[in-house]
Amino acid sequence: MPSRTLSSAINRVAQVSQQFSSQQAVKTQVRAASTGTALRLNTGASIPAVGFGTWQDKEAQEPAVTAALKCGYRHIDTARIYGTEPAVGAAIKKSGVPRKDIFLVTKLWNNSHDPASVEPALDASLKDLGTDYVDLYLMHWPSPFKDGDKMFPKGSDGKVATGSADYVDTYKAMEACFKSGKARAIGISNFSKAEVERLLKETSIVPAAHQMECHPYLSQAAFTAWHKEKGIHVTQYSPFGNQNPIYSKGENMGKLIEDPVLSEIGKKYGKTGPQVALAWGIAHGRTVIPKSKTESRIQANLEGDFVLEKEDVEKVDRLDKKMRFNDPSENFGWEFYADLDGKGS
Repeated sequence: MPSRTLSSAINRVAQVSQQFSSQQAVKTQVRAASTGTALRLNTGASIPAVGFGTWQDKEAQEPAVTAALKCGYRHIDTARIYGTEPAVGAAIKKSGVPRKDIFLVTKLWNNSHDPASVEPALDASLKDLGTDYVDLYLMHWPSPFKDGDKMFPKGSDGKVATGSADYVDTYKAMEACFKSGKARAIGISNFSKAEVERLLKETSIVPAAHQMECHPYLSQAAFTAWHKEKGIHVTQYSPFGNQNPIYSKGENMGKLIEDPVLSEIGKKYGKTGPQVALAWGIAHGRTVIPKSKTESRIQANLEGDFVLEKEDVEKVDRLDKKMRFNDPSENFGWEFYADLDGKGS
C-alpha cells in the first residue's frame, strides 16, 4: 500500500475511533442523567425503580398522571382508599402508552379483608382502572375494619369499627387472585417483621413486594436486608420523609429534603437533595414512589434515578434517625410496627 494511502487509512481509523468515543461519552452522560433503572421481583417481573405515587390531591391526579406518563414514568402506584383509581385509569387510556408497558400497582383496603370480599374488591379496582389485571396487588395494612362499603366504618363509640378477618386468610384470598391472573404479583404494606414471618409460615406464595415508609431518616437497614434474604422486594413510600404536612410528627424538625448532607452530595452530581434521597433508595435495590402534582417536580423526581458512589450512599446511611412519621395505630385499632425501628419516635 502506498504511504499516502496508508496514512489516509490510519487517519480515517482515528476519526472513526474518535467519533465512537464521543458517542460513548454522550451515552454515558445520558445514563448518568437518568438511568431508567429496572428492578426484579421474585415473579421474574421487571419493576421501574421510580414510580409515581397518587396519594392525596384526588382532583389533580388525572393531569398529574398524564404528565408523569408523558415524562417517561412507567410505574404508577394507587390504592382503593386514595379514590384515585378512576383518574389513573383515565390518564392511562388517554396517554397512548400501551398497557403492557406500564407497571400498575393498587391496594386492597381494610374494609374488604374478609376472604369473600377480596376478589370483588379487586374487580372494583380493575373496573375503575379500566384494565383486566394489575401488575402488583398489595394488602394496604394488616389490620381489618368491619367488612362493608364504608371505608372507615364507625362503632358506637365513634372509633373505627375493627373487623375479625385474619390477615393470613386475607392473603390466601389474594393468592387466588394471583392464580387467576387478575393480579400478576401480590404483596403487602405496613407489616411488622413478626407479621411477615407468620405470613411466610402460613401461606404458599412469598410476597413479591412490601411497601413501607422508608427514607434517609428511617432507613430500616436490618429490616430491609432481611427482606432481601427472603426474596421480597421493598418499595419506599414517603421517600422524602416529613415533606408531607400531614405528618404532624415531623413538624418540629427540619425537612429531610433540606438536609445539608443531601444538598452537599447533590452538588457533586448536579442534583438536588430530594433527588439524592431517591437515588439512595435505588442504590439499595428499592423502588421509590415520590408524588407531586407539579409538572416540573414530576420531571425532577424521575431524574432522581442516577448512580451514587458508594461513599455517598454511606453518607446518607448515616443520616438515619429512626424517625417514623406515619403510625395510625391509635386510629386503626391495631398496634403497628411493634418490632421495628421508629416505634414511638
